[in-house]
Amino acid sequence: MPDLKLIQVMVFLMAACLWIFSQVARADDASIAQKLANPVASLISVPIQINYDDKYGVGEKGSIWKTNVQPVIPVSLNDDWNMISRTILPFIDQSDFPVQGHGESGVGDVVQSFFFSPKAPTAGGLIWGVGPVINIPTATKDALGPRAWAAGPTGLVLKQSGPWTYGALGNHLWSFAKEDNTEINASFVQPFVSYITPKKLTYYLNTESTYNWDSKDWSVPINVGANQLVKFGNQLMQIGGGVRYWADSGEFGPKGWALRVNVVFVFPKG
Repeated sequence: MPDLKLIQVMVFLMAACLWIFSQVARADDASIAQKLANPVASLISVPIQINYDDKYGVGEKGSIWKTNVQPVIPVSLNDDWNMISRTILPFIDQSDFPVQGHGESGVGDVVQSFFFSPKAPTAGGLIWGVGPVINIPTATKDALGPRAWAAGPTGLVLKQSGPWTYGALGNHLWSFAKEDNTEINASFVQPFVSYITPKKLTYYLNTESTYNWDSKDWSVPINVGANQLVKFGNQLMQIGGGVRYWADSGEFGPKGWALRVNVVFVFPKG
């Protein structure tokens, strides 16, 4: 389990969230919470996701803080299609990893996805999008990412029914630059379900599973939590967090329970 210092930090954050939850979002913001549950909605947002995982490395002594900045920018292509840009820029702080006494901090590799999605759901109510995904070698140090060029397909399908949203997102990355020292051959799959209350509190459950085809290893974190839509002045935000349990990981991957805090800046059109 996380150490005492981390627990104290999380108690403070949760107390802050409880105060935030007492604020009331606008009555006409119900559609915003539903759009935030849809990865290909026509909504500009900047999610910031703070993750803490431990029991990494030799002797399970390592821990990692990873803050993912994930801007989502939709572009209208014509009357029927949108293109949605989704970027993941990770800031990483590692302690006692890969071995005790060693640590690194800096920027990891960027993962950039582009989804081409119809503006209208199908006759059956399905929302979908497909496109390319690219791993960009922006890691500032070798320990913070593969520092390799890779690309492949990505796609998602979901359905929204009343307060419920459920679906799955997936991608596959292959290395393509011969000069890179590290090769990537990995599949990612993220089935998800969420429920939005009348107070715009969104409960979520998902996995963010990765399979490494070279090492034959699965990485399977199961995430559960809640995010509240709130307003500060004219700025809409979604704030919350949750816990994660590592059902499976590689030999030196994280174990047990982990923590996540979410802050999403929302910029509705109009």
